[in-house]
Amino acid sequence: MNRFDSAVFLESIEWFDETGRELVHRLPETGSGEIKWGAQLTVRESQAAVLFYKGKACDAFGAGRHTLKTGNLPILTKILSIPWRGNSPLRAEVYMANLKYFPNLKWGTKSPVAFKDSELGLIRLRAHGVFNIQIVQPVLFINSLVGTMGKFTTDEISGYLKEVIVSRFNDYLGETLDTILNLAGKFDELSIELQKRLEDDFGHFGLRLSHLYITSITPPEEVQKAIDDKGRLSVIHDMDKFVKMKAAMAMEKAAENQGEAGAGMGLGMGMMMPAMFAASQPGQSTLVAESTKNDTVCSDCQNKIPANARFCPLCGHQQLVLSQCSNCGKNLTPNAKFCSRCGHATSEKPRMRICSECQTENIPGAMFCNQCGQKL
Repeated sequence: MNRFDSAVFLESIEWFDETGRELVHRLPETGSGEIKWGAQLTVRESQAAVLFYKGKACDAFGAGRHTLKTGNLPILTKILSIPWRGNSPLRAEVYMANLKYFPNLKWGTKSPVAFKDSELGLIRLRAHGVFNIQIVQPVLFINSLVGTMGKFTTDEISGYLKEVIVSRFNDYLGETLDTILNLAGKFDELSIELQKRLEDDFGHFGLRLSHLYITSITPPEEVQKAIDDKGRLSVIHDMDKFVKMKAAMAMEKAAENQGEAGAGMGLGMGMMMPAMFAASQPGQSTLVAESTKNDTVCSDCQNKIPANARFCPLCGHQQLVLSQCSNCGKNLTPNAKFCSRCGHATSEKPRMRICSECQTENIPGAMFCNQCGQKL
């Protein structure tokens, strides 16, 4: 808001920032004006005013009421300005600078920044934060940035300041940080040091960077997952128990699922579990080696089988002897009247087995000749 109350001899000039975002505002807004001799300028505590007369910054004013002195006299100026169609050539304008803090200006990386991490390798980081600015040299700020603009807001300068912050941040981060795993507890330290590096960049335009904060430094999603996994592993003291627990949870979840997919997963996990548990047992290889020493031979197919096996894993022959054929030694089912292999009646006396090679008689049920070793 501004006021130019025209009177015979005086003008009253003041300005209010209704938006809260204007750094500098020019009066009059449409260009230069004919500020009269004795015009009254009112400046608030949070403001500073700069009078431009004949194209030059001739004076600066702080808080209070000030009387402006120009060459525009009420009646004489009108007479003298006839050659210029009634417009006085003694142009003047007042620039009102807002000295308050402009907080919560955001900065951040538009694209990820490459960073060589000592533990994770080359990764890309994104960083974000906020900063506050304040005008400390109004004349320098107006001459270097505002120029002849009618108003200058934070929108006109925040974009440039963000790029400056990001540029300094990239260099500073590469010089001071070795790995992002050490970021915890260092945000304040990084913010303070980065703010010191930016003082000259802002001071070059008459601005002061009052505060700067780094709110986040984030790696890509896949790197975040890797960090999470590493954190989980650091709190797991017994990896063997952890693997068993996860496998059991997967089986339980698969059992709850409906349909063929869930059943298939449950079956697959069920087949994997014994091997997983067996492999995790200490001394498992020793037990396997010892078990091979106690192998026996199936009486039916003559293949090696575990000594404690009840059935042959190859032919299915029962190893636990209940009742055998007296002729060929085949295991008989209860109450069987004839052998399923040779057809010999179970009630008949056992017949001696004759070797076809040497004609030697062998006991019933013998598989090999006791004379020449020929298979019967």
